[in-house]
Amino acid sequence: MTAPNLQPLTCDIFCNVIDNYGDIGVCWRLARQLANEHGLQVRLWVDDLGSLAQLCPEADVAAEKQRCRGVEVHHWRKESPDVRPAELVIEAFACKLPKNYIDAMAAQAYRPVWINLEYLSAEDWVESHHKLPSPHPTLPLTKYFFFPGFTPKTGGLLLERDLLARRDAFQNDAAQQQAFWRSIGIEMPSAQTLKISLFAYENNALHGLFDAWASGAQPVLCLVPEGRILPLVGEYFGDTAPCAGQTYSRANLQARVLPFVEQERYDELLWACDVNFVRGEDSFVRAQWAGKPFIWQIYPQHDAVHLKKLQAFLILYSGHLSRSASQAVEGLWQTWNSSVGSVQAAPIGSQQVWFAFATARGEVDSHAQHWARQLAENNLALNLLDFCQEIGRMRALKIEGQ
Repeated sequence: MTAPNLQPLTCDIFCNVIDNYGDIGVCWRLARQLANEHGLQVRLWVDDLGSLAQLCPEADVAAEKQRCRGVEVHHWRKESPDVRPAELVIEAFACKLPKNYIDAMAAQAYRPVWINLEYLSAEDWVESHHKLPSPHPTLPLTKYFFFPGFTPKTGGLLLERDLLARRDAFQNDAAQQQAFWRSIGIEMPSAQTLKISLFAYENNALHGLFDAWASGAQPVLCLVPEGRILPLVGEYFGDTAPCAGQTYSRANLQARVLPFVEQERYDELLWACDVNFVRGEDSFVRAQWAGKPFIWQIYPQHDAVHLKKLQAFLILYSGHLSRSASQAVEGLWQTWNSSVGSVQAAPIGSQQVWFAFATARGEVDSHAQHWARQLAENNLALNLLDFCQEIGRMRALKIEGQ
């Protein structure tokens, strides 16, 4: 009997879109990286092509099957796909694979490596659960839990092989920066202007932050990609129908609404700004690769479970900051994440925590660059393929022993 390939040649990724762009954002990045950097034949099964089209404008929302940027994209409907399973099967974020697909996996002479790609978390238990097997109760299949993370004992983060080089080239090239600003209809801001990107869920701390930026001594340009925070932006400036292309001003604050930004352009937005407000998982990771100070709005969960996850990341992230800078980061992050839901007046202290953060920004800026370099040593796609080879070697030894 011939041993299975150690390196998978084909991959199926299943994505059930729940959080608008977080789930599909991660799956789309992973699919492209496996296809374009590692030569796998990748099929992406997604149940919401509209969300994919926001990230990949050439995607056809009416197509059952299409090829986009090296990836074969399938519309995953309720009925099960009747195809031969790939050698590597990834169910993203515990989505349920179709029964007949699972049966087809079990029927293969060499069964696929079956991965449940979990949500990103910094909690302590992630390290001990990473790569754990879960045998199927009735079929000769084993699913493995693969946890992205921030430490060497986790699966790491998605990072394209040339991303940091492209970031550095952009940030050191005034012509590239000018081209970016002109592409969004703005001349390159002065060096004295604080440039902030704001991608967020609804948040009643926004008006307090806007007040702080408007009343501060430094000019602030806030770029707001279209999204769920937009009605609150309009409310602050007295506009009931804010939309892309509109610019608002109050004292030292100018806010400009951008069209929803596709993934590649979003990286440039993060690189061009001095401070980035991000949400969910995908933009959270991209903000870390940008090497700039950032504020993360974690996806809200029942009974405030998300705040424990937020604190777990803050403990890791702030470990090498001074006490004052660590307190400034935590204060702003906690205020921003404790203000979701109600759209009443901003909580007391939202302006104060911003001013504390701004005072610490120089140290936080240097730390963000160091943090990005540290994270780059743990690449999720490479770790995933290494794990597949590890499984392949174990299977080969088992075959030899028969």
